[in-house]
Amino acid sequence: MSERHVIALAGGTGDLGRYIHEELVKDDSYTVALLTRKTSPPPSTLPHTTVHTTDYTHSSILQILNATKATALISTIRCDHVDFLEPHKALVQACLDSKSCKRFIPSEWAGDIESFPAIPRFYAETRGPLREYLKSIPKNDLQWTLFNLGWFMEYFIPAGKSYMKLLPGEFPFDLEKCTYAVRGGGDVLQSCTFGRDVGRAVAVLLGVDEWEPVTYVSSEWYTMNEAAAKLEKFYGRTFSRTHRSLEEINAALAAAEKDPSTDPLELAQIEQWEVSGATACPREKTLRQREKYFSSLKFVTIDEMLKMGKEMDHV
Repeated sequence: MSERHVIALAGGTGDLGRYIHEELVKDDSYTVALLTRKTSPPPSTLPHTTVHTTDYTHSSILQILNATKATALISTIRCDHVDFLEPHKALVQACLDSKSCKRFIPSEWAGDIESFPAIPRFYAETRGPLREYLKSIPKNDLQWTLFNLGWFMEYFIPAGKSYMKLLPGEFPFDLEKCTYAVRGGGDVLQSCTFGRDVGRAVAVLLGVDEWEPVTYVSSEWYTMNEAAAKLEKFYGRTFSRTHRSLEEINAALAAAEKDPSTDPLELAQIEQWEVSGATACPREKTLRQREKYFSSLKFVTIDEMLKMGKEMDHV
């Protein structure tokens, strides 16, 4: 068997990071160098893994990359505001200065960032500057891609059934309370992907020689109204509905622009993300990339996810 490539994983103890970690070490091609801020991190329970403490400064990351001989660095670090850019620029610079790590996947994990680069606004404020920084780097110095997937499909199953933490208030369905917040008319196209399928797709993509600047996966395209019908049929319950008009969403955004301390700002931005269609990965490009990169994978559908969530303790 050929020697395993070392993949450095920042944020690998979080929701998506755990899926990516598990899928990478299942592949005979990879081991994982897990980056963590914890001063005394416990050893990983997964095989083919080393754990490394870092403060996410350039020197700290560079030392880890060189010591492990990592060939790629993936970030799932989610910080929505001022704390995002500095550590990610340090990750990029460490890759550039390292002896072996010349591939990078930053923390995007969103929707159609090409058609809607400024939605949600907190992504434009954080990911936007990093995207421009990456574009300024010669391709021969660092290969990178922005990986996107729509909503995480785990939001359709009860809490505790997956690694993904539910987003009460942000995602329009609350399974515990049987509620559905209809934003706009609920008929704008969305897309979603199972977190573990994202991990599988990342593992496959690491074996591809050339990356495109933006990579998409989507298990399924649907409207929130269509999802509501699926959920009500599957769970045998009628979800009570509240309604949030486009005018109300726009008014909340405008009010927060004038006074950020009012802070339904992020919720209003998430609502805008949903009703604008920015959550839906572009179908034509996504299907083309599925055929190009991910034809070996079978992506879980919403119906399959609902069944898994009912039958299994954890998915």
